[in-house]
Amino acid sequence: MKSLIENRFGLLVLVLVALLALYGTAAATRPDRTAAGGAAAAPEPRRVPISSVTTVCPAPADTRVGVVTPPDGGDAGPGTATITAEGTGGGDAGDTGTAGAAGDKVLDTLDTPGRLWQQEVPAGSGPITVTATGSSAAGLESAQTRRETSGGQRGLAGVRCVEPAASTWLVGPGPAAADVRLYLSNPDPARAVVEVLVYSGEGPVAGGTGGTIVLEPGGSRTVDLKELAPSPLVMAVEVRTATGRVTAAARAIMNGGRGVDWLPAAAAPATRVVVPGVPGGGGKRELLVASPAEVDTLVEVKVLTPDGTYALKGRELVDVPAGSVVSVDLSTGIGGQPAALVLTSETPVVAGLAATGTGKKPDVAFTAGAAPIDLGSVVADNRTDGKRGSRLVLAAPEAEGKVSVQVLPRSGDAPEAFELGIAASRVKEVKLPEMDGSFAVVVLPLPGSGPVYGARVMDERIKDGLALTVQPLAAARMWALVPPITESVATVVP
Repeated sequence: MKSLIENRFGLLVLVLVALLALYGTAAATRPDRTAAGGAAAAPEPRRVPISSVTTVCPAPADTRVGVVTPPDGGDAGPGTATITAEGTGGGDAGDTGTAGAAGDKVLDTLDTPGRLWQQEVPAGSGPITVTATGSSAAGLESAQTRRETSGGQRGLAGVRCVEPAASTWLVGPGPAAADVRLYLSNPDPARAVVEVLVYSGEGPVAGGTGGTIVLEPGGSRTVDLKELAPSPLVMAVEVRTATGRVTAAARAIMNGGRGVDWLPAAAAPATRVVVPGVPGGGGKRELLVASPAEVDTLVEVKVLTPDGTYALKGRELVDVPAGSVVSVDLSTGIGGQPAALVLTSETPVVAGLAATGTGKKPDVAFTAGAAPIDLGSVVADNRTDGKRGSRLVLAAPEAEGKVSVQVLPRSGDAPEAFELGIAASRVKEVKLPEMDGSFAVVVLPLPGSGPVYGARVMDERIKDGLALTVQPLAAARMWALVPPITESVATVVP
């Protein structure tokens, strides 16, 4: 026995024998789950309410910020949502702020789901962080919208406030066509090490990692993408972390006064991508497709409209070289109708679309590949008063879609929810009801519905042209799937 213990292989044998003995004893004494008849059902993931959510509104100065938690989001116990502004001046370069900094200001604390909070944020404010727990977390949504009627940022610019992630994709114009700023924040308690990868029409940008960006807990930074890639007309950007998580958002101010808006986060590379929320009306519609792969790929493009699904003549297939971005003008093919795009390829791709308004001084808006709203979706800022209008553009690429739409006003009683259907392989545009002031909207799929994709389009007629912004519907932060716990020795025996 002594020689067996001194031999390292013998010691391993003893450990394995002991583990197997324990496992055998547990198996022998475990109650027989199949005694009542039949084999035990395979365990499935459990759906549990979200109990904690953090989002960051990247550049809220001179904007209107809205925060809402829908009612009946799940029984996660009592909760609150705290809205904190980083009072650092919100500069456009360098690091700003630390967690719990003396300049931070709590704007409000919310504890009533179903009621929209909204506030005009003054100049000089840094990023706004919304942290929610318990019942205030399930379905929490926040957004910021800026409205300018003149100057270099004339137009509507809106963005869904983002939550920290290990990877975020953005697709849109490059620094040769616009002033593109990347806003990074680290709301987590751990340091984040960030890389920025840039793909252009000519391929991956040499040195496109931009070095390594380190964000301390509570820190934020704004990056001028011209410093990383000065020449691209169009580009795709991946913000990824080696450690930690960050929030990432990008704003594009088009050259020549051609509008301003935020680039929505795009769905991760996939062989099937749905780009919802192509607004109807006149103006240019430019599809952007990026392939981060090391091989060329052919992408099939189909258009969904209220009249049906079809391939664009002469643009049925788009050839995307390895590691590059390709733009396709769809203005004449869509014909001014509200639409969605379905892209399929053998190699994963990322996609977005730029929509330009009409008039002497047109505005620009962006949409991007999105996920279906299987758990529902919430948009925290909508307006239908005066010359402003908001509408939903919903798509059902596979089977008939059925949803309910609930409006949540800032004050007063909420109107009754209404239901609507979207025919299979069609798009449906729905004008939201006229309301006095801003409001939130909740879109929930109904039993028997096929996958539904969508976006909220908001526009306003201002002097010399139409201002517009698009927010793709994102899956609501309502539920999390907890994987099943199974009996296995794999954790202790390789």
